[in-house]
Amino acid sequence: MTTRTPTERARVAVFDPTPVLTIVVESVNGTPDVHLHAGGQGVWVARMLLELGVDAVLCAPIGGETGVVLSGLARDEGIELASVDSPGACGAYINDRRSGKREEWVAMPPAPLGRHVLDELYGLFLGESTGASAAVLTGPREAGALPADTYRRLAGDCRELGAAVVADLAGEALTAALAGGLTLLKVSEEELRAHGRLGDDAAAEDVVAAAWRLRDDGADHVVISRGGEAAIAVLDGQLHWAHGPQLSPADHRGAGDSMTAGITAGIARRRPLTDAVRLGVAAGAVTVSRHGLATGDRRSIERLISAVLLEQGPTPPVR
Repeated sequence: MTTRTPTERARVAVFDPTPVLTIVVESVNGTPDVHLHAGGQGVWVARMLLELGVDAVLCAPIGGETGVVLSGLARDEGIELASVDSPGACGAYINDRRSGKREEWVAMPPAPLGRHVLDELYGLFLGESTGASAAVLTGPREAGALPADTYRRLAGDCRELGAAVVADLAGEALTAALAGGLTLLKVSEEELRAHGRLGDDAAAEDVVAAAWRLRDDGADHVVISRGGEAAIAVLDGQLHWAHGPQLSPADHRGAGDSMTAGITAGIARRRPLTDAVRLGVAAGAVTVSRHGLATGDRRSIERLISAVLLEQGPTPPVR
């Protein structure tokens, strides 16, 4: 990993192959209230990193009218955007939340990345990862947006350049990134089920076994989020159960990306992995209590860390 002096501000490069423009309709006193934001997994990770005091540079392809609006919104938030021009438009969606629940009206998928655009994005991300405190790999919104093997190459090359590589991936992209080698993998139990790494009737001990397999497949450390249940973490060869406070949910979406950002912030600051996981769990918990995706204020998150309990395995602690 890159060595930094205590006075240097941590900097993280974030890879997002398919950022998206989000349009959400809320209701204020019965009147429609329309919100536009830059979105996508990489954007949400970068947003939380900034809130936690870590500089984030988002590496992404930008194209079309949606891309023009998206990039302007991202920069307005303070996200540093390192982009490549794409002939295809960025994706977008429109959600209606006036009923209190999200209803999707329209979802426009992003254009697949052409070879030349992908080559430029790959080189751009490697350049930003050089000297960075950490590099984060996030996945595509649509299957087939880019070859899965891209993640194997990125993971291996970023580690060769000295960056700690954190991945929040699923499916083929996850498998490929493991083959390249990861510092830490964060994945949800739901994603492991959806992609056949866990059965539908898997119990907690099956999730633990899956975490050890993921470690053996190429991740130095593994964190599996489990919704309202304790997260499972294999850190430095030791099993941990991470219990966070169960706050009343306003919107569960974005909690996993906030968790990834919190863990990455801890790694980027060279904190012990157990502290990094506590920060990630706290960030995810605060996000759940808010309506915005991957939002939350740093002061609340840092105060909530004391409410996060890490207990060592090997079996699920009785709660």
